[in-house]
Order: sequence, then C-alpha cells, then structure tokens
Amino acid sequence: MLQLDRVVLEQDGFRLTADWTLPLGARAAVIGPSGAGKSTLLSAIAGFLAPASGRILWHGQDIGLLPPGRRPISVLFQDQNLFPHLTVAQNIGLGLRPDLRLSPDDRARVEAALARTGLAGLGDRKPAQLSGGQASRAALARVLLRARPLLLLDEPFAALGPALKVEMLDLVATVAGETGATVLMVTHDPDDALRLTDQTVLVADGRADPPVPTQALFAAPPPALRAYLGETKNPAR
Repeated sequence: MLQLDRVVLEQDGFRLTADWTLPLGARAAVIGPSGAGKSTLLSAIAGFLAPASGRILWHGQDIGLLPPGRRPISVLFQDQNLFPHLTVAQNIGLGLRPDLRLSPDDRARVEAALARTGLAGLGDRKPAQLSGGQASRAALARVLLRARPLLLLDEPFAALGPALKVEMLDLVATVAGETGATVLMVTHDPDDALRLTDQTVLVADGRADPPVPTQALFAAPPPALRAYLGETKNPAR
C-alpha cells in the first residue's frame, strides 16, 4: 500500500499537496494540466525530490529518507533512460546488477526478458539502432527483471503512435499482473487511463486529489478536469 501522508511538495515557488492511499496492486492514472505537478509527484515518490513536509509510506514504512535506488520502485521515463554506450542486453542487465557482473543465470534471465518483450535476437544492438517501440520494450524489460512492487510511469509511451502505444499499455498491464505491481502512470490522454487503470488521481490547482474510479471520473468530470480536457463529450467508453 502506498500512502502519501499530508505530503507538501515545494519547488521554485510551486506548491503541491497530497494526502491519500493507493491500495496494493492498484493501477492509477495521474492526469491534469501541464505544469500542475504530475511529474513532480512521481519524482517525490521515487526519491528525486524531498517533500517539504509529510511522509511517503510503503506498507506503513516511511521511505522518505531512502535514496532512490533503495526504494521499492521502478520508473519508466519518456526518454526510456537507456544508456547509449551499452548494448540492449547490458541496459536490461542493469535491472539485475548495476555493475553488470552477470552470472550465467542472470544472463539467461536477460535473454528471457528480451524474448518476453519481443526483443529476442536484439540484445547486441545499441539503443540508437532500435525503433521507438523497441526502445520502450527494452526499458520495460529492465523493469520486468527488477520486479519492484511499485511501478511509476512518466509518459513513457507518449511519443509512440496510437497502435503501438496501445500495445505497450497492454504489455504493462500483463507485466503488472504477473508481478502484482502497483502502478502509477502520468498521462495526458484519457484513453490511456481508461485502458490501463482502475483509478485516477487528478492533479490541479495545487492538489493531487485522492484516487477515484477512472470510469466514474471521466463519466462526470469535475470542473478542473473538464477545463483541462477542453471538451463536452463524455470520454468514457
């Protein structure tokens, strides 16, 4: 269970508050206007930004003082965070050992992750030799190997075409289902939220509101969300 206990985030005159709980295994979207603080919220949970006050807890344990690498978290960014000088297999292997001193069993696990994400035979390539979709798969394969219980997605598939983005969202859902991971995904697209998540956090007006059912939120959006969407039609399917 992820709990944000009266968290206040402050940065360069910006202020965001959050006070809510996300159940174990939930999949929640984070949506709201640009600059509202969606990525800032994920950065605080991941450990890249310290709260001005409040606590971030995982299963009741305060993880606020832990460095990013020791938190039970994996993060997928929009730029995929692949190291250009390493091969795809090495980039994925970082999920097991940051020093890349991989045992034969580790290497077998990397090969299995490559196959699992549709990258079999591409382990020796460099990231620059991959398509956008393949780079997304490589980043997801690393997350699969890390098997951390909390997965943060900061629009990692925003640059992909619609069909490929749907494919990647479905792969995330499969991986999360297999590992039991709790998912928190920043998105600007209501369709992404409706496809992957069962709850949604609205970030607007200096607040990250408590998660509410995704279908219900988009069926009857509050004023801040309606203004952000800029449309009168009902986006719920």
